[in-house]
Amino acid sequence: MTVVPEAVAASRGTAPGWLARERTIAGPRFNRWLVPPAALAIHLCIGMAYGFSVFWLPMSKLVPGAASCESLGFFAQLFAGSCNWTVPAVTHIFETFIAMLGISAAIWGGWLEHAGPRKAGFYAALCWGGGLVVGGIGVSMHQLWLVFLGCGILGGIGLGIGYITPVSTLIKWFPDRRGLATGFAIMGFGGGAMIGAPIAVALMARFAHGEIAGVASTLMVMGVIYILAMSAGAFGFRVPPSGWKPTGWTGDKTTGNKLITTKHVHLNRAWKTPQFWMLWIVLCMNVTAGIGVLAMASPMFQEVFGARLLGLDTATTLTAAQKASIVASAAGLVGLLSLFNSLGRIFWASTSDFIGRKTTYVVFFLLGIVLYCSLPTLGHMGLAGVFVIAVCVIISMYGGGFATVPAYLADIFGTQMVGAIHGRLLTAWSVAGVVGPFLIAAVRQAQLDAGVAKNLVYDRTLYILAALLLIGLIANLMVRPVKEEHHMTDEELAHERSLQHEAPTVAANADQAARGGFGIVGVIAWALVGVPFLIGVWIALSKAAALF
Repeated sequence: MTVVPEAVAASRGTAPGWLARERTIAGPRFNRWLVPPAALAIHLCIGMAYGFSVFWLPMSKLVPGAASCESLGFFAQLFAGSCNWTVPAVTHIFETFIAMLGISAAIWGGWLEHAGPRKAGFYAALCWGGGLVVGGIGVSMHQLWLVFLGCGILGGIGLGIGYITPVSTLIKWFPDRRGLATGFAIMGFGGGAMIGAPIAVALMARFAHGEIAGVASTLMVMGVIYILAMSAGAFGFRVPPSGWKPTGWTGDKTTGNKLITTKHVHLNRAWKTPQFWMLWIVLCMNVTAGIGVLAMASPMFQEVFGARLLGLDTATTLTAAQKASIVASAAGLVGLLSLFNSLGRIFWASTSDFIGRKTTYVVFFLLGIVLYCSLPTLGHMGLAGVFVIAVCVIISMYGGGFATVPAYLADIFGTQMVGAIHGRLLTAWSVAGVVGPFLIAAVRQAQLDAGVAKNLVYDRTLYILAALLLIGLIANLMVRPVKEEHHMTDEELAHERSLQHEAPTVAANADQAARGGFGIVGVIAWALVGVPFLIGVWIALSKAAALF
């Protein structure tokens, strides 16, 4: 028989450690609205993953006067210390930590359900922040393999654990508004780059030596900041006792929806059901198409419209100032997309509480197909304003897909192990994060090699992405309720809950838990995450102003 540490501690009469799940069970004075800011504190930090592009160019100019490593293969560059890394080589860091995000979420999702959000969030802080510190050391030593080990591997593990840490907890705190709850947290992941990227740019300038940007110091300083901020969020988590319900909520509105189950499916069975794989395809197709637009938004905008952005003929030879103006407009589009990526998560996830998850994804795919297919025509007609609006809506649905899927999983598989099931599903993101950019780059290059004009090379790509959305639509329409045989029995459910080390007396008093007021603590908690987020929104809007 395996003896867990908490059981040993209990037999000796010692209290469980500060990271133990039983230390996080909410008391009567707790308010559930203190949980979303704890989740946001973690997701706003790991969301810097989307802002890592600010490092690519500076990382390719770290050795003064040295030649580029472009004559070396990728693996040779990992250990090269006397030449400047190429931009394509360092950009693989993004693919690495996105791949590790899905892998680590799948591996440790089940552990998280038993360990609780405090321990998981703290470990995520050490991995993500510590990974940036290790990556900074790698940059200072000019060893790319160490940067990949720190930012890519260790940081990617932190991303995966940190991403799924709040999901199960939020869904259990907000059974009445599952989409709103997960939308709050995952909105932070979309908005993390709006805060982190400007900070990184400012720090690189602050720590610069001549023309060499201070990449190493920036990574290490940001790593320490993220460890502290994420740890604060982790220690702010509380979990509801089994059987807890919001005041006045009975669940009556969900009983008529066959897609919302009141039962629970174990992780070991969930991933073997057709429903899991249909949702896997749904997420993978939505993410692949969205990443395709995100990856090519800036160059596509510049190459499709070019001089027409300045009211000039496409054949006009542009001056350096005019080219800079076009680049600034493209940068404004990127800032606007970051904003829609973030706000779309809370908007669409909240909307799904009213129209249903399946219907929400139907909207994503049908509207997405129309918009993707319209972009080439809008480009040919020179309708830059309408083009920007269409791309913004597309990216809002890309972010909305991430925020809605945890609630979709809770509807289909129940809430008991939704965090672990969500972790397994995120392997779809790992696949999309690698396949999407590769597919886009390959199609674009093939058309350039075939002599297609630059302003037309995106047409076929966009039609391919629309076809992927059609596949996602079909998969979504095939989602049905899970068969009764897959549900956990009462005995299995009781055993699963026993692994969370929750005393029976706590569950018995669940109706008395978390009935406290919002108070000054709530105001401070929301201000600590809300003010930085609003600053990020202001910065994104300031960049977007270049479009107008």
